[in-house]
Amino acid sequence: MTVPPQGPALMYVPAFSMKQRITMMANKYEIIGTNPDGTDGPLLAFAQQKRMAFKEEVTFYSDDTKSQPVFSFKARKRIDLGSGYDVFDANQQPIGWFKKEFGKSLLRSSWQLSSAGLESDGTERNPTIAIVRRVWDFIPVVGEIPLPFIFHFDFTDRATGQPVLSVERKMSVRDRYRVSVPDPRLDFRVAAAMTVALDALQSR
Repeated sequence: MTVPPQGPALMYVPAFSMKQRITMMANKYEIIGTNPDGTDGPLLAFAQQKRMAFKEEVTFYSDDTKSQPVFSFKARKRIDLGSGYDVFDANQQPIGWFKKEFGKSLLRSSWQLSSAGLESDGTERNPTIAIVRRVWDFIPVVGEIPLPFIFHFDFTDRATGQPVLSVERKMSVRDRYRVSVPDPRLDFRVAAAMTVALDALQSR
């Protein structure tokens, strides 16, 4: 699905974090703004994914009451997840898309990410951690335990090679990701959707 080109994103957030809360029934994601001094700012969005559900769609809400949907991402095809995911605004209008490159991801996860007027590619920063993660996933029972590894993803503009998005996972009591968006063309909603997907869809 194509997205009309434009200049700077209508909804640009240069830095935010994602906190994950894992429960028996669901993974919950809090998208939190980052203040200029690096401290946590306001809650920007909340998403919940049932752990046993088919992960073809995730809806983001304004808060954890889940009363006001603000954006979402959805698989283009239920069976063929390699076809990609589209990101929609609150009115179900497309604002971007992302897709895992399964051929390139055999040893090191790779993604394509697109927002209005922007095409970028992302890969895991550390190839050694990438390989260890794959071994972890193949171990019976252990592979169902959340990954105990810090890993980072970097996305760059396909045309210029300039940084677009950086997602860094920090180990804490709750999984936490620090996200920086140096490219003002990348819509916050697309960046947040990609960040959640890196956690929720990595094993797919």
